[in-house]
Amino acid sequence: MLRAVGFGDEDFSKPIVGIANGYSTITPCNLGLNKLANCAEDAIRKAGGMPQIFGTITVSDGISMGTEGMKYSLVSREVIADAIETACNAQSMDGVLAIGGCDKNMPGAIISMARMNIPSIFVYGGTIKPGHLDGTDLTVVSAFEAVGQLTSGKISEKQLLRVEKNAIPGAGSCGGMFTANTMSAAIEAMGLSLPYSSTMAAEDKEKTESASKSALVLLEAIKSDIRPLNLLTRKAFENAISVIMAVGGSTNAVLHLLAIAKTAGVELNIDDFEKIRQKVPVICDLKPSGKYVTVDLHKAGGIPQVMRLLFDEGLIHGDCLTIEGKTITNVLKDVPSEPSPHQDVIRSIKKPIYKKGHLAILKGNLASEGSVAKISGIKTPVLTGPARVFESEEDCLKAIINNEIKNGDVIVIRNEGPVGGPGMREMLAPTSAIVGQGLGDKVALITDGRFSGGTYGLVVGHVAPEAAVGGTIGLVNEGDSITVDANQRLIQLNVDEDEIKKRRSTWVKPKPRYSTGILGKYSRLVSSSSKGAVTDQPKDQY
Repeated sequence: MLRAVGFGDEDFSKPIVGIANGYSTITPCNLGLNKLANCAEDAIRKAGGMPQIFGTITVSDGISMGTEGMKYSLVSREVIADAIETACNAQSMDGVLAIGGCDKNMPGAIISMARMNIPSIFVYGGTIKPGHLDGTDLTVVSAFEAVGQLTSGKISEKQLLRVEKNAIPGAGSCGGMFTANTMSAAIEAMGLSLPYSSTMAAEDKEKTESASKSALVLLEAIKSDIRPLNLLTRKAFENAISVIMAVGGSTNAVLHLLAIAKTAGVELNIDDFEKIRQKVPVICDLKPSGKYVTVDLHKAGGIPQVMRLLFDEGLIHGDCLTIEGKTITNVLKDVPSEPSPHQDVIRSIKKPIYKKGHLAILKGNLASEGSVAKISGIKTPVLTGPARVFESEEDCLKAIINNEIKNGDVIVIRNEGPVGGPGMREMLAPTSAIVGQGLGDKVALITDGRFSGGTYGLVVGHVAPEAAVGGTIGLVNEGDSITVDANQRLIQLNVDEDEIKKRRSTWVKPKPRYSTGILGKYSRLVSSSSKGAVTDQPKDQY
């Protein structure tokens, strides 16, 4: 079989290296990956390895957003992890180089690496360059916000079309510090990708050069027997969380890092994010709540510059290892101790954008296991108001577009969790429409689903336990008073406890929306979002 795919006599003693290629024309995020796979393949072959390329899937969150198809997005993380594990272990590969672009490619690849524990390296497909219109940088979120601007009469349909046509200029993942760039930064911080690689633009030459170098580093890791579980330590996860806080990263990082840690056997829980948030400031002015995009961060020094500032303040661990066999201390030794004065993307630790991290863990009777809020840039950190209850994202979006949401409302979108959705859809469409209508600092939104990395405002996701398994969010009635307090990290249903118990006694578990196919299988297997929404752990551990 191997002779048929090109092996000669001398090749059977060489390391067999899998290249998990997420190339797809489904999304611009993955459009440029084939070129990177070919560069890695060529480098491995020339350096004495035997590369074997195989494909993995992707889902375009931006295209599926707001549709039933979005239910497959988080599910795709598990499919990617399963596919890479299956191919590598079935063919007894000596190592794997995984190449990904869209949001779930990164955590899916790292979960598989942690499962297999063979020498591994991740190559990020790269970020997209910003779109431009009338002197303003655009991202994918600009198009979603423009919908809200249209429905509130702020712009015309002609202007909406101009924004839509100019928001996405070419290949690469969404350009702000959204989920893809957040997870690529986390992977670099944990040492499973090369320094500076997580912020490179997809269309720049250095990205192909980085892919080739990554292949050579992987071959050395195979020789030195450096494996993912040597790198994925408790300290490495703390480093990743610190970096995510410093750059203002996506709420989805909480979900994905919990899942990776669970797979790696590392003790990490949702409260650890809050502990680190209290110590680590936000020092990068990045979209969605800030000014700049990821290519600007790269020009300003990238993740190594951010890590050096944190390291000097004792906020990351320098003794963690990387796939190159170096310590973080060694990687950062030549990085400047202060950011360049000729840029304002990365701030000094002494002059942060926010003194504490932006990803807050809120608890209360609505979320006894926890929920996640991105609190950077919000003007109204505390809001108590009447509940506006919706059983799906579509129902909520319709109400927003019809101008039925008023100042002071607390929007509740439920039955969108891992089990209930199933698949825990992101809610970029309603949150962007709210911002576009000028209600971003006047209403709150809570859900047992997720938010896009491009979401901002007083929004709380990952509410657990979710409605479909009997969580209190499923007991909220229209008009109930709800308090969302980012300062006190509280999410509270202001209803007498006896009334809550009465409602719980009459609660009926919703019938599954899917009983067969991958969504049916997922809803039967998946754990709580507070434990990473994983599908490969014994049910009694959920």
